[in-house]
Amino acid sequence: MRCSARTEDKTQAQELHDRLKAEAWRQVKLGDRPNYTWDDAGVRWLEEKAHKASLVTDKIFLVWLQDHFRGVPIRDLNRDRIMAILQIKKQQTSSSTANHYMALIRSILRAAVEWGWLDYPPLLRPYKTPTQRVRWLTPEQAILLLNELPQHLRDMAAFSLATGLRRSNVTGLEWSQLDLSRKVAWIHADQAKARKPITVPLDDVAVSIIREQIGKHTTFVFTYNGKPVTQVNTKAWKNGLLRAGIENFRWHDLRHTWASWHIQAGTPLNTLQDLGGWHSSEMVRKYAHLSPEHLAQYAHHAGQHLQSAYGTKLSQSHLVGVIKDDVIA
Repeated sequence: MRCSARTEDKTQAQELHDRLKAEAWRQVKLGDRPNYTWDDAGVRWLEEKAHKASLVTDKIFLVWLQDHFRGVPIRDLNRDRIMAILQIKKQQTSSSTANHYMALIRSILRAAVEWGWLDYPPLLRPYKTPTQRVRWLTPEQAILLLNELPQHLRDMAAFSLATGLRRSNVTGLEWSQLDLSRKVAWIHADQAKARKPITVPLDDVAVSIIREQIGKHTTFVFTYNGKPVTQVNTKAWKNGLLRAGIENFRWHDLRHTWASWHIQAGTPLNTLQDLGGWHSSEMVRKYAHLSPEHLAQYAHHAGQHLQSAYGTKLSQSHLVGVIKDDVIA
């Protein structure tokens, strides 16, 4: 083991040497755990999660956390210490953002248990956050927005509404991922958020948009002035929203809009999950309330028992009247 004592005092340096030597002896002879720090855990996490789709986000979170946890032994990261730091993030941003940081801390400390660095992680309870509505556009609003966008953004937004693909999958779409004769596109596993390949059926609108891009670039489908588009949250996008009178709408909400239109058209949730490449059904259920029709066929089941009790088959309007009379009585 080689390291600096960061001091010119020989006595202090000798004390550090003796302590490290004693700790090493206890680890070898008595099986004591090394005193791993948050820094050690962060480095190992990044190494093991190199395949993770959201690793860039993890790095951003870790940069901020490093200012607060640098050099801290992970066994000293108790609940109070962690929540005190998360409270700072909550005040700077929001409860929801603080919960995202908490989720990363929790995941790293749980991994530390698997690595044999900790006996158990501290219990961290997320902050309460208001339930947010799914933001989506009506077809009329979508047309208004598309008409206010420059051509390259209009094509990409319309393609997103037709396919439900995420922003990165649209901007990074290559000609090698398309088969226009079969009207299908592929998102490879390493391009998908859930790390599973996605087969994307293309309707006539999507195919028409793709054909308009032929000849503009040899590799990428969507371009601007001969170069691949890498950023969509531009001034042109924001101005288009402003002119269309659409507020509180992000590019990712185009995907919400696509899913909402599917549900309202009767697409089953499990089919929508496959089309959208979601990892779990819970991610899709947030759209279920937009289509109550699939519940209507079961709505009469409870009423059947009342019909039997009254000895006649009542109409729905009559049944409601009977129930109201009983309640009043």
